[in-house]
Amino acid sequence: MVCPKCGSASCSLISETETEGKDYSVSKGCCGYIIFGWIGLLCGLCTDGKRTTTRHFWICNNCGKRFKA
Repeated sequence: MVCPKCGSASCSLISETETEGKDYSVSKGCCGYIIFGWIGLLCGLCTDGKRTTTRHFWICNNCGKRFKA
């Protein structure tokens, strides 16, 4: 891979991961506890889940330019 800015062939492939979302919902856990007792606390784990986004790009080792892979 060649850098589009400086023309260097010294480039590295980088992966960047971003995570969004919640692990546990306290409000769902409380509602589950009221309805089902101690087992209902596990209802808090039934959230919309986490979203993980991974982006791959090249970075030039000479000038620092980032460009899509």
